[in-house]
Amino acid sequence: MTKLEPQEQQEAWLRAVELAGGKVPTGKIVKDVVQRITERTQVPNTYQIGEVCQILAKENPELRGKGSCWGIVSQVNDFSCTVKLWNGEYTIGLQYLKSFNYLPAECEQMQLVCDRINRVYSGGLEESVQRFLESLGKLNRAYLTALEEKVLSLLESEITHKEAWGKAGIYASD
Repeated sequence: MTKLEPQEQQEAWLRAVELAGGKVPTGKIVKDVVQRITERTQVPNTYQIGEVCQILAKENPELRGKGSCWGIVSQVNDFSCTVKLWNGEYTIGLQYLKSFNYLPAECEQMQLVCDRINRVYSGGLEESVQRFLESLGKLNRAYLTALEEKVLSLLESEITHKEAWGKAGIYASD
């Protein structure tokens, strides 16, 4: 409740007591009421679909391991965005996002890179390969170096071969 102005604190407490049926409210009820008041006073969501953002994990345990990762906005909500990362989509509050302010062409390029990384990541390759892909997901630039591009292309070809072997009924253990 300390995040709120004194007038809002009083409003939050009264609302929480009301929700608790006139009794002392639980911490969860108070937290939910404070969150609603905080959200309604936030600035409007200015993110756009296709925009590249960085995740700021701060003190949010739900974002553990995602701090400094970049993602592509795939859905814009009132107080959050759904962001596509190298390993899936996440809905993230605006306070945990920061735009890279890339040009539209750079955003399009990063969308392609994100799709490529996601496809390889979900292809079930070794853990060390997944760690490499995660590191690409934390880049603070709108391009891959020539070597990063070569390695990603090689991994994509491995996934293509693995898929072809699977369809043909041929497996690496055969």
